Amino acid sequence: MENQSLLDNMINELKRGTQIMIVLHALKEMQYGYSLLQVLNDKNVNIEAGTLYPLLRRLDQQGLLDSIWDTTESRPRKYYKLNEQGIEILEALKEAWLEMINDVNASISEEEV
Repeated sequence: MENQSLLDNMINELKRGTQIMIVLHALKEMQYGYSLLQVLNDKNVNIEAGTLYPLLRRLDQQGLLDSIWDTTESRPRKYYKLNEQGIEILEALKEAWLEMINDVNASISEEEV
């Protein structure tokens, strides 16, 4: 395909828009970065570590996650979990997502006259 690079970029933009919602949903259970990557990969959600770790820090700074350091192991790990504000945001994002799906489906399924 001649426009494969353009298409790949557009698909990546679509994915980026959904990653926050997917990560928030996965953080209903306490996770640290690497375990979260594994959970997401098991669900066929391909997100790079270089994308996930900054996203976790940003969501934490925005007050959507509770985080704690576990220093009992030789390698400290920061664990994250969705808090009440995060749950509210996730529910609102899910509603907006479902509305967008309906709008897009209606738009692209209309028969041309």
